[in-house]
Amino acid sequence: MTSFETLKKRSDFLRVAKGIKVVTSSIILQAAQSLCTENKKSTVGFTTSKKIGPAVVRNRARRRLRALAREFFPQYAMKNFDYVLIGRHNTAGCDFYILKKDIKYGLEKIRGQIEKNGSANQQN
Repeated sequence: MTSFETLKKRSDFLRVAKGIKVVTSSIILQAAQSLCTENKKSTVGFTTSKKIGPAVVRNRARRRLRALAREFFPQYAMKNFDYVLIGRHNTAGCDFYILKKDIKYGLEKIRGQIEKNGSANQQN
């Protein structure tokens, strides 16, 4: 059972893109506060563009991003926040240990920025 829901609408992806953004060597992580005021699970969207390769490569990258979210979001993601994980050119081929390190770094950095600024709708 997952502890997050999935973003489906393009408008949600665009709203999250205006929030906090952390770029690592293997992924890009974006976050914004959810529009829903109730205490709910975090929401995650996954994006892989044609720039990273053919469909086989994009699908593998998306599978790896979903596996990372299942492993790290229960512990590191903040409730009432929406996240978007964006695959980069090496997401499908790099070592999974590097992906784990990058997502953990990204989630901790976003948490620190949110606690420092009090809002995820301001980009630093």
